[in-house]
Amino acid sequence: MKSIRLRPAKERALIKRHPWIFEGSIASGRADAGETVRIEAADGSFLAWGAYSPASQIRVRVWSFDVEERVDAGLFRRRIERAVALRARLAIQSDAMRLVHGESDGLPGLVVDRYADTLVVQCLAAGIERWKPAIADALVAATGCERLYERSDAAVRSLEGLTPFAGWLRGGTGEPPARVPIREHGWRMSVDVAEGHKTGHYLDQRDNRLRFMQLVRQFGCARVLNCYSYTGGFSVAALAGGAQRVTSVDSSAPALAQAVEHVALNAAGCGFDAARHTTIDADVNATLRRCIEAGERFDAIVLDPPKFAPTAAHAERAARAYKDINRLALKLLAPGGLLFTFSCSGGVDASLFHKIVAGAGIDAGVDGYLLERLEAAPDHPTTVNFPEGEYLKGLAILKA
Repeated sequence: MKSIRLRPAKERALIKRHPWIFEGSIASGRADAGETVRIEAADGSFLAWGAYSPASQIRVRVWSFDVEERVDAGLFRRRIERAVALRARLAIQSDAMRLVHGESDGLPGLVVDRYADTLVVQCLAAGIERWKPAIADALVAATGCERLYERSDAAVRSLEGLTPFAGWLRGGTGEPPARVPIREHGWRMSVDVAEGHKTGHYLDQRDNRLRFMQLVRQFGCARVLNCYSYTGGFSVAALAGGAQRVTSVDSSAPALAQAVEHVALNAAGCGFDAARHTTIDADVNATLRRCIEAGERFDAIVLDPPKFAPTAAHAERAARAYKDINRLALKLLAPGGLLFTFSCSGGVDASLFHKIVAGAGIDAGVDGYLLERLEAAPDHPTTVNFPEGEYLKGLAILKA
């Protein structure tokens, strides 16, 4: 077994059971990509077992802090069984959910989403890549799903020295399915597992979409603007909540086409007219400015942008972008209007995001009431020792 020895005083994070070791913390030792190593303090004492990644700034990701625990196929089977059992206890009202959420489930670099009878897997770290066959076997055994499609085509793989890959891991042959139908809070959706963003659907916003529907109904929001709408989840929620006019804005024509399909799929079952929904294929920032110039007003606006700050190093630039769109949205809201605003940037924590939105309100010359703080659905858990897992943060604000 190869060993990695840390520099003096660099074991503090590991003692607090944080699962990452950065390159600069290592005094000596190396291994092959994904190889299991023994992690030692400067005095040679055992700290953890981890997966080595020679290409990454996160040089080692921890598998276990237990000196007696073996890193073998059994470890992955147990971790996956535990993760699946947790989701069963959550009683999620959907046949689509996140089954494995990386570090929070003790499997750093692994994401697994379930869409009905199909699992979509992302292997984003060298250690997960090395154990991929055992992980696939464990997923089939724990879920009963025989179709596993891999979407390991995220840019972050390059940071691990890994090449992109997409294709069937288990069960499928040939091309992936065009769409996988799912149910969410009684709404009908379809997921493009091969070409959609990430694994095809933003499952982390599932409960926030339901809450948005409830607040649209509660406050009687007739005119709704859904920015960065993707495939229209918040648009369906607004229409189901009684909105009279909903506009979806995105710069992806295929995503908007799917949003139109989702509205049509749910119109009869939710009792709304699909003609109440329109789309705009354009840049969100430019669209917000045009709406202000045209004197438009909305009773509710959703801002769910892509990741502006992947790391803390990008936070300053991202803060300007978040502030600008929130300032414009607050100007567009009618008095008493509802703003649902989000950041999925790991480099912007909840406190900073709140300050950014507060600054946007000052610049817009408006005030608002903080109704709720919003976060990812509970199948995207955050552990006490890994706060970085709390990537999605949001605010529900009522304009004064």
